[in-house]
Amino acid sequence: MQRRNFIAAAAFALAISIGASHVALAQFDPVELLGRTLGMSKDQMEGGLGSILSLAQEKLARGDFDKVAAAIPGASKYLEQAKKLGAVTGPLNDVSGLTSALGRLGIDQQTASQFLPAAQKLVGQLGGEEVGKLLGSVLGT
Repeated sequence: MQRRNFIAAAAFALAISIGASHVALAQFDPVELLGRTLGMSKDQMEGGLGSILSLAQEKLARGDFDKVAAAIPGASKYLEQAKKLGAVTGPLNDVSGLTSALGRLGIDQQTASQFLPAAQKLVGQLGGEEVGKLLGSVLGT
């Protein structure tokens, strides 16, 4: 329960830091909150996060990827969703490939440029600074 409260507080702080003007404080999922803050649909958010995780899985050592995935509740669901939605159809290879995957989800360049650093920040808040830096090394943020 304490971890869930910490996650909720971290997501709220992230939303405020990236300009959320209205936040439903009842029950919220930090990933969903991030998507709403950026104006992304649920599918875009889940597929986008899965695409980020796919690139991280390609680029990070297994143990490092496991740390990143452990920071995101339901990480395997997001990986599956990225494939199911057609964002990830093969290796992404680099940030350019990731940007193409996000485009297949209907995420424009401007939103993607906000999403990547925001996702890294969220992972850092959920998993700790080291984990955020691991993801940042993949995303170039």
